[in-house]
Amino acid sequence: MENQLINATEIDLEKVRVTAEGYYQRRDFSCSEAIMKTVKDEFQMAISDDLIKATSGLGAGIGMSGCVCGALSGGCVVLGLVFGRSVPKDPQVATARRLTNELHDIFRDHHKTTCCRIHLKKVEYGGPEHIAQCAYFTGDMAYEVAKIICRELEIKTI
Repeated sequence: MENQLINATEIDLEKVRVTAEGYYQRRDFSCSEAIMKTVKDEFQMAISDDLIKATSGLGAGIGMSGCVCGALSGGCVVLGLVFGRSVPKDPQVATARRLTNELHDIFRDHHKTTCCRIHLKKVEYGGPEHIAQCAYFTGDMAYEVAKIICRELEIKTI
């Protein structure tokens, strides 16, 4: 399967994980922004940096509401960008839905719940445990998103 947004021919999945974690750990970007920025850069995507801004409201469970984890929702935005539709009734939407459902299930399997509020109850917001936990979630989702994209588009992983 070919995708005109992506120019990379091989991806280092561990580099994707570490880069996204680093952006979050240093507080350069929120979880959702870190995933978009990392995937955009590592996949050499021909997209505007404005798409990073499009994920800015997703952090801390969608605008700090504590709902769906921003790492998960940010990952879903990336998958929608790569595999979604832009014209009415395009059946390609089924691929985007299947892959975002897969990502949802991976997150739930790895972290038990997709609810940011539940994850944040265990830690002090802004404290070291919070930063470590959410950096881990961010790296995990960036890795899984990259793995899905590589599998679906037959991009070599290293």
